[in-house]
Amino acid sequence: MRKNYVIDTSVLLDNPKCIEILHNGSENDIYLPYTVVLEIEGLKKDKRLAPVVSRVVDEIEEKPYIKLIGANHPNGAHGDIQILEDIKNANIPDPILVTNDKLFRVLCKYHNIKSEPFEQSIPYESESQLYTGFIEEGSPFIPNSFTWENGKPRLNLSPSEHRVIDYTHCVWNIKPLNIYQNLAFELLLSSHIHLVTMQSKAGFGKTYISLAAAMQEVIQEKKFDKIYLIKPTIEVGESLGYLPGDIDDKVDPYIRYLRSLIYKLHMQRKSKCSRIFTEDSTPQKLKLNPEFFEIIPIAYIRGMNIENAFVIVDETQNLSRVEVRSLLTRMGHGTKCVCLGDVEQIDNRYLNKFNNGLNWIVKTCMGEPGYGHIVLKGDRSRGPICDMALRNGL
Repeated sequence: MRKNYVIDTSVLLDNPKCIEILHNGSENDIYLPYTVVLEIEGLKKDKRLAPVVSRVVDEIEEKPYIKLIGANHPNGAHGDIQILEDIKNANIPDPILVTNDKLFRVLCKYHNIKSEPFEQSIPYESESQLYTGFIEEGSPFIPNSFTWENGKPRLNLSPSEHRVIDYTHCVWNIKPLNIYQNLAFELLLSSHIHLVTMQSKAGFGKTYISLAAAMQEVIQEKKFDKIYLIKPTIEVGESLGYLPGDIDDKVDPYIRYLRSLIYKLHMQRKSKCSRIFTEDSTPQKLKLNPEFFEIIPIAYIRGMNIENAFVIVDETQNLSRVEVRSLLTRMGHGTKCVCLGDVEQIDNRYLNKFNNGLNWIVKTCMGEPGYGHIVLKGDRSRGPICDMALRNGL
């Protein structure tokens, strides 16, 4: 039965190939609201989304069968409401709006318009939470997963080989606060594991223990040449607007907490850290030594080739599938990459707890021999106020 699909902005941004997939070899008709085109046009100025928008535009341009609807706008309508008006005014037989925005689907129901999510945009329900890094005894084998053996965790290296973790790591003079942090250190320090993902709620030390492992591997053990810190520059709450200065000044508000954590680790081993900060650093303005550290906004990753490095990607849940693909394909030989995130703290308006970069990595890489994942848990976190907020579901 022929279907009439109307595509929303959220679906186009997540998978520009959705047009071709839904068209299904000319089996179905594809409609694009004029309002969606305007939204895509407005996103071209966002450097972070520019590569995705470019692909979307290419896909739209290459598909002559797309039918544009709703060029004439009624006064006062905008956004989702305008798209609904575009659909109503087009007189499409039994239209189906394809959108990953749950609230928009509620609006569709109110306006008697059929809607559905784009199934190929949504991985298994929050895979990064469901797969904790542990598997049950007798379950299908997953490389670098953990199981319990006589009350102790073991790392499963192959169907016939495993390593019991009956010891406690001490990394850069940092001892794990609980067994899950100890297992995270196991993944971070294992030379055969090249990609690690770490999921947890706020305050369980993801970034801190990753930095400790990176500093030990780079500065003490000299297994890698450099540490790269990468994160999306997405603001929480209202935008601060234009920030003056060069790129370092503009990025500084987003990565100041990283400098604080590095300074905290510096105080743990001053004798090993004499060159972490530049000579002109002051307590008020800490400047990381570019010989060891480089902090890169995700918007500047395109075109890079990162080799012989320990890479930490913070807040991976705020990256799209396309951004994560662009990022991981920058990783060259001799590189270890650690992707951190909390799918309960998503600030990117185009993503949700299921459809985000961290979740996509877990879904697509689970089972690879060079990949490991763990969900951090425990009774202790950042502090008593943080614990109170988490304990009461704030």
